[in-house]
Amino acid sequence: MTNERHANIWDALVESPEEAENLQLRSTLMRALTRKVRSWELAQKDAALRLKVTQPRLNDLLKGKIDKFSLDALVKMLPGAGLQIEVTVRERSEA
Repeated sequence: MTNERHANIWDALVESPEEAENLQLRSTLMRALTRKVRSWELAQKDAALRLKVTQPRLNDLLKGKIDKFSLDALVKMLPGAGLQIEVTVRERSEA
């Protein structure tokens, strides 16, 4: 067993920096959507209608099933939640 240090949890779970970045972005979007949905205090059926997804799909989101969501799918839910994205692209820091 090695004592590798990783910049974030996603780096430890996947093989490539690209996969880690994708997981980090999806995680950020899922957390934002989950917070918003919970703030509505609605039944899942009604919250799902706002996001234009099925209730089982919303349930997957609320349970954090990241493997079930692409970036595209999460971005499509944002308008229904009244959310938008700001994108910042910067040079990668070398470890």
